[in-house]
Amino acid sequence: MENISVTDPIGLAMERVKQILFRPFDLGKWFAIGFCAWLAGLGEPRFRGGNFNGGSNQHRGDVHEQFEHAHSYVVENLAWILPLVIFLFVIAFAFGALLIWLNSRGKFMLLNCVALNRSDVVEPWKRFADLANSLFWFRLGLGVIGLLITAPLIVFGILVAIPMFRHDSWNAGGVMVLIGLGLGTGLISICFALIRKLTMDFVVPIMYLRGSRCVAAWREFRPLLSANIGGFVLYLLFQIVIAMVIGVMILVIFLVTCCIACCFMSIPYIGTVLLLPVIIFRRAYSLHYLAQYGPSYNVYQPVAVAPQ
Repeated sequence: MENISVTDPIGLAMERVKQILFRPFDLGKWFAIGFCAWLAGLGEPRFRGGNFNGGSNQHRGDVHEQFEHAHSYVVENLAWILPLVIFLFVIAFAFGALLIWLNSRGKFMLLNCVALNRSDVVEPWKRFADLANSLFWFRLGLGVIGLLITAPLIVFGILVAIPMFRHDSWNAGGVMVLIGLGLGTGLISICFALIRKLTMDFVVPIMYLRGSRCVAAWREFRPLLSANIGGFVLYLLFQIVIAMVIGVMILVIFLVTCCIACCFMSIPYIGTVLLLPVIIFRRAYSLHYLAQYGPSYNVYQPVAVAPQ
């Protein structure tokens, strides 16, 4: 695998963007692929209009007094606050699961658009339903595991911090414990973020090609990752460079258009359509990188096995 490159896929991905969006230019195709991309981005961080109002420090009152007042109120009304919190958590969890389910459908729909240079919506929604459901359950399980690991650390950190905050008695031991918990939570979050990144960029295309479930696709991808760990680390680092370059380009567009583009990109779906060249480039880039590991990983070839 000496010829694996993180720069060669750039030109190929840019050419793919031109083929899909500009040869020829078709506004209807933009909106159809934009819908798939919008689904694929549901629940994920995206650009929104900035809020430059930093607020004022006046009339904030004494922080400790406000905290004690809030603490007393919660303790006195715990009988109805606790059930309300549980209810809101269940609603938030259900809504988050719905977003993940729609997002998983969108991942395969967008990949199909990029791989085949088509703008189908209904057909891939139905055809990849089983694979998308497999991806959904994998992601949901991964999220629950992450929550079960990090939640105790966060709760323990809160229990350590509250007494020191209430009595204004910050000590070296307690602060070191909080720092350690913060670093541990951060490292765990990074690990789960890397798993998600590898799943979206490489495992999903393998599922698309083989028609296999998410866990089975991970079993195939894991030896490839282990044998070429250096190349994939370089890929992840180069992704940071790409994100920085794209961020600078978008910032320049905002400045040139006097933030008019900022307003349009803040609108759900419309913003996705406007950012479609960037979205397709990033999807195509990861696909072209994966294709370097052999013809069996090239999604631009006809799919040999239908999803099951």
